Amino acid sequence: MEKQILTVEGMSCGHCKNAVETAVRALAGVSSAHVDLAAKQLTVEFDAAAVSLSQIKEAVEEQGYDVVS
Repeated sequence: MEKQILTVEGMSCGHCKNAVETAVRALAGVSSAHVDLAAKQLTVEFDAAAVSLSQIKEAVEEQGYDVVS
């Protein structure tokens, strides 16, 4: 399992948090996803053999948020 912390811009409320976490958790190979709104960060644990970091970023961006790192 790999763990990454991504900075995500545009999240400001509980709905934002839920949208990002739900979209990322729906990806095959993702074991956990947690958003810290105050820090503007998404912490995600995933199996790199099943899902790529770029797929995770794409799932966040499809929800309308910008992954900046």
